[in-house]
Amino acid sequence: MDFTIKKYDELLEAIVAVGYSFQTMAEFISKPKSRVFVLRHDVDERPQNAMHIAMIESALGIKATYYFRIVRISNEPSIIKKIVDCGHEIGYHYEDYATCHGDIQKAIVNFKKNLDYFRQYYPVNTICMHGSSMSNYDNRDLWKYYAMADFGIIGEPYLSIDYSKVLYITDTARSWDGSKYSIRDAVSSDPNRLNFHSTADIIDALKKNNMPSQVILQSHTLWTDSVIEWLWLESREKIRNDLKMYIIKRPRLKNFAYKLINLYSK
Repeated sequence: MDFTIKKYDELLEAIVAVGYSFQTMAEFISKPKSRVFVLRHDVDERPQNAMHIAMIESALGIKATYYFRIVRISNEPSIIKKIVDCGHEIGYHYEDYATCHGDIQKAIVNFKKNLDYFRQYYPVNTICMHGSSMSNYDNRDLWKYYAMADFGIIGEPYLSIDYSKVLYITDTARSWDGSKYSIRDAVSSDPNRLNFHSTADIIDALKKNNMPSQVILQSHTLWTDSVIEWLWLESREKIRNDLKMYIIKRPRLKNFAYKLINLYSK
């Protein structure tokens, strides 16, 4: 079974064993180290799983970055506090341009309000867009009209990093090779043209010293040791990914799906 907390622990131990250091996203954007892993977690849902992952990282002396959405299925204050207490960075997983349906002035007001909310828990200075794949609006476009620096933001993973020098790997679609399902959360990366199917493949590449010097590993919070939850997520993601690709090409269905997703999230 892949995408379990146990497997994630094995991955971390493999990274540590070959001598990589770790940086938060803020640290990497400010002053990147030469041999480093950046662990970025998008907490789209299931914040309790994020807490389990954060505790494992903390036990190994690792600092990671967690991006929380403002919505109910992500925003759990008690868990945010615990993750901060573990020494990790917290950021805002923003989607204001999409939720405001392209109203740029309303979106920036919403963004500022939500950013201030998360700054109750941590001095947030990096943000990361939520893909909002069913929306007609790309949340990154907010920064075509405003400057992140005006809000005390030093960077955004999709806008502030030169991925020609950094390997970016992501578990989007509950797979390491699910790029065809990435509508917006993708980059032009792969300096060494590496491809992985499973977490075991990444561990194997680490042991063989086949990984580049700088790696950003982005993962969601669908990793679990619960067999029942694992089976549910495995089947759900297979259905949801195929359904997403079907709907994305049909504007009327896409708009309806986005409304349903918002209702579920809230």
